Amino acid sequence: MKCPHCRVMFHDAVKITKLDEDKEGLWGALTRKCAACDRLIIGMARIGWGAGPPARLVKRSSEVRLWPQGTSRDPAPPDVPPEFRSDYEEACAVLDLSPRASAALSRRCLQHILHDKADVKPSNLAAEIKEAIAAGLPSYIAGALDDVRVLGNFAVHPEKNTRTGEIIQVEPAEADHNLDVIEALFDHFFVKPEKARKQKEALERKRAAAKKRPVDDQRAAKAGDSGAAESGPETDGD
Repeated sequence: MKCPHCRVMFHDAVKITKLDEDKEGLWGALTRKCAACDRLIIGMARIGWGAGPPARLVKRSSEVRLWPQGTSRDPAPPDVPPEFRSDYEEACAVLDLSPRASAALSRRCLQHILHDKADVKPSNLAAEIKEAIAAGLPSYIAGALDDVRVLGNFAVHPEKNTRTGEIIQVEPAEADHNLDVIEALFDHFFVKPEKARKQKEALERKRAAAKKRPVDDQRAAKAGDSGAAESGPETDGD
C-alpha cells in the first residue's frame, strides 16, 4: 500500500486488535507502520476472531482509516484541465471513507477521459476500454486499463459497465486501482505532451538566439528538397 504520510509504497502488514462487538459483528483496530517513514496508519474494520489463529479481516470494504486524515493521493497535475481534475480529486478525497463512492467517481472520470482524449465511441465502459486499448495506448497503460475491466467484473456487476456513476459495492483495491489508471492517463494525455511542448519552445528560443530558422521550417525545406542537402548560408551543426 502507499503510505498516506510519506506516499512511499510499503508491504501491507496489518496488526489487528479486538475492540468490541455489536449487532453487525466484531470490530477491530487496524495498525500498520510504514517501513519508509516509521509512522503509523490507524483504522478500524469488521474482523473475525479465531481461537488459535490471529484476528483477520472479514469485510475489507468496511475498513475506515482514522489516522492520518485526508487522502494519500497526490492532487492532479496542474496540466490537467479542471473538467477532469474535479471528479478525480473528489474520488481521492473519499477513497478511505467510501471506496464505493470513490469508484463511482473514478469510473465517470475514466469514461470522460476515454471519450475526450482517446476518441472512443460512447458505449459501455468495457467496450470503450477495449477500443482505447486497440487504438494503441502504451502497453503499461493498456494492461492497467484492462485490469479495470477485469477487477470490475462487469458481467456480474453491469451497473459498473453501463451506469458508471452508480454507487455499488466494490473492494478497496478496485477503487484504488481505478485512480492509478487515471493517474497514468493524465500523464499520457496531459503531462507528457505539455512537457514536450515546453521543450520545443525552449529549443526554438535557443535557435532564434543563434539566428537559426525554426525547426519546423527546416523540416519543411528538407521535405521540399526530397532529401537533398539544404542550400543557403545557414549551416546547422545540430
